[in-house]
Amino acid sequence: MPDPYLVIVHGRPATGKTTIARFLAEQLNLLLVTKDDIKERLFESLGWSDRAWSRKVGAATYSILMYLVEQQLRAGASLIIESNFNSESDPIFEDLSKRVRFEPVQIICQASPDVVMERFSSRHARGLRHPGHVDTVVIEEMKSADHAERTRPLSIGGEVIEADTDDFERLDLVEVAARVSKILSPRTGEEAKTPEQ
Repeated sequence: MPDPYLVIVHGRPATGKTTIARFLAEQLNLLLVTKDDIKERLFESLGWSDRAWSRKVGAATYSILMYLVEQQLRAGASLIIESNFNSESDPIFEDLSKRVRFEPVQIICQASPDVVMERFSSRHARGLRHPGHVDTVVIEEMKSADHAERTRPLSIGGEVIEADTDDFERLDLVEVAARVSKILSPRTGEEAKTPEQ
């Protein structure tokens, strides 16, 4: 049996990861597992308070996320995962590759620092994020961090597709889905749907 694909959608916060991941999941008919979906369910079950608690729940979230990913891959099923993975996440995928075989595909969402800050602040102001994320603190952390450097591919390798999300009106999501579909098509036997299909 051929190895399943693991499509990893990653990038900095507010770079459009979830938007792209959800579109790909729908177009390619693949299971999607996102960090924030799990984290927010843990908040609802365990409660939320400060940034330290958010970080603690975040660590548990990654453990659950990677468990779900591993079980899906063991069943020979391809899937999509989404989170703000970075170089510190490399050991997670290296460990996963020692336990189960898969073919990685990386979708890296890139956006300029000004756009990221505007989006993050806007969605917080509109109440679009769970309060457990403590975004008022996160915003201050982001202001003091260096966001000038572009997100780099994870060391796990595989095909890499970069998506410039500074202007979503100019980003052709159908084209991104088609590129991923072309990579996966030898396994799925299907091309990505388009809005006209």
